[in-house]
Amino acid sequence: MLQDNAIWMGVGAEPDCNHVNLLLNQANRHGLIAGASGTGKTVTLKVMAEGFSKAGVPVFMADVKGDITGMCAPGEDAEDMQKRIKKFGLEGFTYEGCPTRV
Repeated sequence: MLQDNAIWMGVGAEPDCNHVNLLLNQANRHGLIAGASGTGKTVTLKVMAEGFSKAGVPVFMADVKGDITGMCAPGEDAEDMQKRIKKFGLEGFTYEGCPTRV
């Protein structure tokens, strides 16, 4: 989610840290997202790619396993998504697809 020239990445663990952001002017051309299975690497990649795309920054991702192919279509509403939207306080959230090329 892009807000005020920053990509909103999530919430911090500390009670007074509501938002964790990646400032566009501090992003590098290359990055590495590493971690064990089930730690959120794919979701993190999708959030960053969506934010950069909305800011007009071209994004290249190699998708060998096909985990991110659904980014071109808007998401579908579900009970779990409504819980997350409420948990993170995302007012005015809308499901949108991102422009893609194969």
